[in-house]
Amino acid sequence: MTTPSPAHIAMFSIAAHGHVNPSIEVIRELVARGHRVTYAIPPAFAEKVAETGAEPKLWNSTLPSPDDDPEAWGTTLLDNVEPFLDDAIQALPQLIEAYEGDEPDLVLHDITSYPARVLAHRWGVPAVSLSPNLVAWDGYEEEVAEPMWAEPKKTERGQAYYARFHAWLEENGITQHPDPFMGRPARSLVLIPKVLQPNAERVDESVYTFVGACQGDRAAQGEWRRPADAERVVLVSLGSAFTRQPGFYRDCVKAFGDLPGWHLVLQIGKHVDPAELGEVPGNVEVHDWVPQLAILKQADAFITHAGAGGSQEGLATATPMVCVPQAVDQFGNADMLQALGVARHVPMEEATAETLREAVLALAGDPEVARRLKELQAEMAAEGGTKRAADLIEAEIRKGRDRGVAEPRKGVIG
Repeated sequence: MTTPSPAHIAMFSIAAHGHVNPSIEVIRELVARGHRVTYAIPPAFAEKVAETGAEPKLWNSTLPSPDDDPEAWGTTLLDNVEPFLDDAIQALPQLIEAYEGDEPDLVLHDITSYPARVLAHRWGVPAVSLSPNLVAWDGYEEEVAEPMWAEPKKTERGQAYYARFHAWLEENGITQHPDPFMGRPARSLVLIPKVLQPNAERVDESVYTFVGACQGDRAAQGEWRRPADAERVVLVSLGSAFTRQPGFYRDCVKAFGDLPGWHLVLQIGKHVDPAELGEVPGNVEVHDWVPQLAILKQADAFITHAGAGGSQEGLATATPMVCVPQAVDQFGNADMLQALGVARHVPMEEATAETLREAVLALAGDPEVARRLKELQAEMAAEGGTKRAADLIEAEIRKGRDRGVAEPRKGVIG
C-alpha cells in the first residue's frame, strides 16, 4: 500500500490520560509518514502532544482536570454526561476560530470529542473515531443503553439534556439524534484488543476495525530496573483518576511487604500522601507515578483497576492480572480478563491483604495462565497496532480524495 501524498489530519481529544495516551503512537506514526497533524487539545496536554511532532491547537476546557478529585464528576449518569455537552458547546467556537483558514483533509477524534464530528460535517471531510475502549455491538442499544437511560429520560433534567443536545446539533446542520451521534460513528478504529470487546462477534466490521494496542517507544517515560534481590515483582496501579484509596494501598503493603522473594512497586497517584501508608518495608517502593509499561515488561503480576490501557498493557506483556475495578468500563474489562483465564476480578470491598496475596500467588504460579497469556500476546501482535491504524487512516484519506470530499461540502450526518 503506497503512502498518499501528505495530508492535513486534525485530531481532537479531551485532556485526560485515558483518552490521549491510546492514540499518541498513531499520531507519531502519521507525522513520521510525512503528514501534517494538528491536535486540538487543552493546554495541560500540549507538551505531550508536541512531543509526537503534531502541532497543538489549544482550546480551553470546562471539564474537571486530570488532577482533580474524581468526585468532581458527580455520581449519577447525568452528572457524568452533562459536563461533556457543556464543554462541547463552549469549545466549538474556539475550535472554529483555531481552524479558520486551516481546515484539514480528515478529522480524527476521541469518542468524547463531540465538536470534532460537528466540524467534520461543517468542513465536508471524513471523520474517523479512535475508540480507547469497547464499542457498540448489534443490539447494544436495546441491551445496555436503553435500560441505563430509561429512568434519567423520564426526569425533567434528562429531558432538558436531550433537548439542549438536539438544539445544538440542529444549529450546526445535523439532524441525527444525539444517541447515534455519540455512539455510532461512520468509521472507527478500536484501540483495544478484540479479546477485550464484549459480544465481539456482533460488532459491525464494516464500521469498526480492531487494531489492538498502539504502543511505541516509551523511553521518554523513564526506565525501571528490577532489584537484584527481587525474585518476583508485583506492580500495583489504579490508573490516574480513581486513586484516592489509602486503605487499599495499606492492604497491598501488608500483602507483599516482607513477603520472601517479592518486590512491590506501588503507584498511589496524586491524591494520597505516602505518610498515610505508615511504615513501608524495604521491599516496597512507593511513587505517585511510574513508567508502567517498562515495569510490566519485568513484572510477574499486576494489580490493576482494569482500565482499557492497563488491561491491554498487561496482555501485551503477558502479565497475570488481579483486577480491582473502580469505575465505568473497568468492571466489564475485569470480567473479560477473568473469562480469558489470565486474571481474577476482586471487587474493592473484597480486596483485603489476604485476598490480594492469594490471588497473585495463584496466578503467578499457574503454568496454564502463563500459556494462555502467551497465546493472547501473539493474537494481539497480529492485530497490527500502530502501523495498521496509520495504514487504515491513510486509506480513509484516499477514499475522501477519490470522492472529492476534501473540498468543503454540505451534508447531514447519519
